[in-house]
Amino acid sequence: MANPRKKLNITILTVSDTRNNKTDKSGNLLKKKIMSSKHYLFEKKICKDNKKEIKDIVQQWLKEKKIDVIIATGGTGLTKRDITPEVFKSFFEKDIPGFGEIFRMLSYKKIKTSTIQSRACAGVANGKYLFALPGSPSACKDAWDQIIKHQLDSSFKPCNLVEIITKLKWQTLI
Repeated sequence: MANPRKKLNITILTVSDTRNNKTDKSGNLLKKKIMSSKHYLFEKKICKDNKKEIKDIVQQWLKEKKIDVIIATGGTGLTKRDITPEVFKSFFEKDIPGFGEIFRMLSYKKIKTSTIQSRACAGVANGKYLFALPGSPSACKDAWDQIIKHQLDSSFKPCNLVEIITKLKWQTLI
């Protein structure tokens, strides 16, 4: 008998100076994707492009034992206010460089060389997966549909991130 699909607790953080719950297209898109994938949306928040605010939320979520995945959307560009990757990377125990590489490869098919402006990234911290995605709904859709949903599916073969999540918890540093 096949193993039942493991359901994960996922949080969403929209990083934006201009979005609210009604105008948060990317966060709301990710929420729908998570719910339709049969995972659990543990919490969804919106914060400003502010280092302390982002750091405080991520730190709180990293301490919450029930959370498995943290996904941020926004703040991954090149402007002075775009600081999500720097904040996320400050927590990483291990970087997952393949995520950003694959994301930019997929983006290249749509936006050509403009993909170099994306600093989408992923890593591991305190036994959890962290993904920082661009604020574009199209980018969030591509990241979820073509990468994240497969890696968070315990039945995806030849391998997936879910099957090693318990091994990550042994190496927690926080």
